[in-house]
Amino acid sequence: MDFERIFLKREWNSEKGYYGYNNYKSYNIYMRDKIIKALAKVTGLKPEEIHLDTSENEEFGDYSSNIAMQLFSQSKEQRAKSKEKNELLINQLTNLKSPHELAEAIVTKLKSDKQLMDVIEKIEMAGPGFINFWLKKDALVDNMIQNVNDKNSYGKSDFGKGKKIMVEYAHPNTHKAFHIGHLRNISIGESIVRLLVANGYKVIRANYQGDVGMHIAKALWGIKKLGYEDTEDVKARVEFLGKAYARGSTAYEKNDNAKKEIQEINKKIYSKEDEEINKLYKETRQWSLDYFESIYKRVDSTFDRLYFESECFESGKDYALEGLKKGILEKSDGAIIFPGKKYGLHDRVFITKEGVPTYEAKDLGLVKLQLSEFNPDVIAHVVGPEQSEYFKVVFKAQELLFPETKGKQLHVPYGWVRLKEGKMSSRTGKVILGEQLLDDAKTSILKEYKGDEKTAEQIAIGAVKYSFLKVGREQDIAFDLKKSISLEGNSGPYLQYTYARAHSVLRKFEALNPKHETNSNVKNSNDSNVSNLKNLDLNIVSDLEIRISDLNAEELSILRAFVHFPEIISMSARNYSPNLLCNYLYDLAQKFNLFYQKHGILRDESIRVEEQESVRDFRLALTSATGQILKNGLQLLGIESPEKM
Repeated sequence: MDFERIFLKREWNSEKGYYGYNNYKSYNIYMRDKIIKALAKVTGLKPEEIHLDTSENEEFGDYSSNIAMQLFSQSKEQRAKSKEKNELLINQLTNLKSPHELAEAIVTKLKSDKQLMDVIEKIEMAGPGFINFWLKKDALVDNMIQNVNDKNSYGKSDFGKGKKIMVEYAHPNTHKAFHIGHLRNISIGESIVRLLVANGYKVIRANYQGDVGMHIAKALWGIKKLGYEDTEDVKARVEFLGKAYARGSTAYEKNDNAKKEIQEINKKIYSKEDEEINKLYKETRQWSLDYFESIYKRVDSTFDRLYFESECFESGKDYALEGLKKGILEKSDGAIIFPGKKYGLHDRVFITKEGVPTYEAKDLGLVKLQLSEFNPDVIAHVVGPEQSEYFKVVFKAQELLFPETKGKQLHVPYGWVRLKEGKMSSRTGKVILGEQLLDDAKTSILKEYKGDEKTAEQIAIGAVKYSFLKVGREQDIAFDLKKSISLEGNSGPYLQYTYARAHSVLRKFEALNPKHETNSNVKNSNDSNVSNLKNLDLNIVSDLEIRISDLNAEELSILRAFVHFPEIISMSARNYSPNLLCNYLYDLAQKFNLFYQKHGILRDESIRVEEQESVRDFRLALTSATGQILKNGLQLLGIESPEKM
C-alpha cells in the first residue's frame, strides 16, 4: 500500500527560535500566532482582541474561536467604522443575518490563506458560529520534536518578562499545629511559585508567620498550667504545644479568670518586660520554627524571606497612628479604626482600646517592609477565603496610607480542608497534623505496594499534594487517603506510575539494544517520501522515519495533547490555578495508557516487518516525549517523578 509521506527538514535553532520561524521560541506559539494573525487579517481586529481557545474535545479540533459571534454582537455602525477599505469582512459583511453566516464567510477567507494552511489541516464552522481549527499532522510531529529537544525547559515561556511577584504562602502560627490546611496552603503556594517562574516571572517566596498575638498567650498559659518540661524530641515538643494551646483556648472561652490571666500574658509578650515570659516565649517559639523548617524541607519548599508579626507590630502601630493624624483612620470607643463603611466596606479595628496593634495594623508594617526590601510589582497572599473581606479593607487602608501599594495587592484564596465532623480547629485540638497525614500516606503505600522508603516518601507526598491541587483552588475538600494513594483514577500516584511506565519502556529498549544506532545521514532527496526527525537527543535513537498519514488515533491524540502543554502552564500561572495543569496531566496520562494497552511500542505484530523499526522508533520518541511532559508537569506541581514504581 502506498502511503502519503511528508519530508520534514526544519531544525531547532536555540538562537533563532524553532526552525528559525520568525524568532519564535515555541512551535506551539508559532502555530497559535499563525491562526490569530490570519483571523486579524480577515476581520480587521487587533491580534490581542481575538480569543483563540483550546478545544476541550478533540472532535472540535485543536483550537476554536468565537470571533464571528464576537463581531456580530457589535452594531452595524461599529462594524462599518473601520478605516480599512480592502478585503476586511468587518466592512464588507455588515448585512449578514447571523453569526453562523459570518463564520462561514470567515472560514472561506481563511482557507485561501496559504501561510495559514501551511500548518492547518482543516477549518470548519460549528454551532451558532464557532470556528474550529485542526493542525496538520506534520505540525503535530514538529511540536513533539521541540518537546524532546527542550527536555526540562519544554513548556516554559517568557510571558512574565521578568515582572516581580512576591508570593506569600504557608503562614503557620507558632505555638499552634501545622495541620492539613497548612499543607494545602503550602502545596498551592509552591505550585503557583513554580508556574510563575516557568512563565518568566521573577518570584520572591515569602512566608508571614504569626509569632505574637492572643494565640501565643493562650499557649503560654496552657504550658504553665500543664507543667513545663523540655525535651530534645521535636515532635514531642510540638505535640505538647498543641495540647497547651487547646487548653488555653478552651479556658479563655469558659473561664473569666483564665481570660484575664491570658490577656495579661499577651500584654507582657508585647512589652517584653517579664523575664520569665520572655524566656518561655523565645524558647517555645523556636520549637515551632524548627518544626516548621522540617516540614518545609520534607515537602521541598524554600523561602527567600520569613516574615514575622513580631517585626511588624511596632511599625504597624506607628503607621496606624500616622493614619489617625491624616484623618484616614478614626477613633471609636477608645480604639483606632479604619472607617471602611465610607468606601462600601466595613469598619475594622487597627489598634485596640488597650493600645495593642491588631492584624490589620501589623499588615501596614508588613507591606512597607516588603516594598522596601523587594519592591515587587505584585504581592499575592495565599490565604483562606474567610479573609476575603478583611483584605478588601486592609488593601484600601494601605492604598490611602501608601499610594504606591495601589493595584499591587492580591488575595489568592483557597478552600477549606474538612474533617467528617466539619472544619478543622486547632482551638479544640480536633486537627489532623500535616506530618501525621504524610506519615499515614507513606505507611499505607509501603503496606499496599512493595518499594523502598525513598520512593514511598515521594509517592506519599505526591499523593497528598495532588489531592489538594487537582480540585479548583477555592473548592473545599474532604481528604480521602485511600483514593489519594490509588494507582487508578485521578491521583498523584497514577501520574507518577504513568511516568515510571514510560521510563520503563525506554529502559527496557536500552537493555535489549545496548549498541543500537540509527542512520544519521538520511538522504534529503526531493523524491524521498519519508519524514525525518533529526537529533532527538534520546540516547536511544537519533533519527526517525515516520509515516505521517499512518499515525493511529491514539498516537494522534497524544500528539494533539502535546501541543497544549505550554498553553496550560501559562493559563495555570495567570489564573493562579494549578488544578488546570492537574487536569491536563491526568488527560495525557489516560491517553498514553490507552496507547500503551492497544499498541506494542517495542514490537507491534500488526505492523509490516520492513516498517517495524521506524514505527518502534517513533513510538519510543512519543513515549519519551510523554514522560518528559509528565515529569515537567509534576515538577511544576512540586511532585517528584520516581523512575521505578
